[in-house]
Amino acid sequence: MNPESLAFTDLPDGRTLVGFGPFRTTNIVPGGGAAFYRNDFGLTATEPWWIPERWEIVTRGDAGPLLGDRLTDLSCEWEPPDASNFAAVFQEISAAIRAGSFEKTVPVVVERGRLKVAPGHGLLAIAADCPEPLLGYGYSDGHSGFAGASPERLLSVSGGVLKTMALAGTARTEERDVLAVDEKEIREHEYVAQSLVSKLGDIGRVRRGPRVIMELGSIVHFHTPFEVELTGNDNPDSLVRRLHPTPALGPLPRTPETLDQLIGWRRRLGTPDGFGAPFGAILDGEFHAIVAIRGVWWDENDLLLPAGCGVIEASRLVNEWRELRLKREAVKARFGF
Repeated sequence: MNPESLAFTDLPDGRTLVGFGPFRTTNIVPGGGAAFYRNDFGLTATEPWWIPERWEIVTRGDAGPLLGDRLTDLSCEWEPPDASNFAAVFQEISAAIRAGSFEKTVPVVVERGRLKVAPGHGLLAIAADCPEPLLGYGYSDGHSGFAGASPERLLSVSGGVLKTMALAGTARTEERDVLAVDEKEIREHEYVAQSLVSKLGDIGRVRRGPRVIMELGSIVHFHTPFEVELTGNDNPDSLVRRLHPTPALGPLPRTPETLDQLIGWRRRLGTPDGFGAPFGAILDGEFHAIVAIRGVWWDENDLLLPAGCGVIEASRLVNEWRELRLKREAVKARFGF
């Protein structure tokens, strides 16, 4: 593993974990210290635990200097995504929904860019400088990597309590009042929330909080928090597999067949394997993982900016295309592209 590699993730308690390479990988959940959890969307990694040579915990907002110099030249030539490819996949999804194979699924569009200067670790420092409720995350080996500021926590486990959320339903901030009564967006959100209840009910007592609107600058989302008092000793690996992907990023119903179909659509649209995947860390027995969205993936100067949209029977192509652009523009604004 590259000795110059870096990883970081914001924790929900106002701290940030930074790990310094080289990293050692393993398939065994570490019993102490710190390790990062890194996998792909299909959870195919045989050794998803990345143990850093050394690590530091800092107050949130203070991680930037540990992650290298911020990029001063973010000049980027963007290539608009191909609407025809997305339209073809959208029509296939709509037909599958009408046929009863899906209630909901989440295709992804990828915008490609070419940076004037290779970013090195520089995009990590920018991702680490994000306001709550966003959670910064990233990994870089100095040549390739990913970084972002996710609004979605997949799960946190601490003191026998699991916390997670339903995050689905999107609008511009100026359309906040319309979102609150939009039947299509509410239905999309409830698919996610009700699926979480069914997945969590047999591992403990589930408490569902109220559906509220999360404000994230230029966009807003529906957000419902959940807590589960765990009755067993499920380890982080099994909990990740139980929850990922939620219908916020995955198919409903989630079966091997519907997940394979979604991964096939994602590959046709050029989606990075890590987009929408769980990324997080275990620290002295506490486990925290975000959903890797609202970020960028890069290899030297080549940049990928993916965004997904939830498609249900009531979805319309032009509206989903508009939502995808809204999400990508929010990421560009966050990084300063």
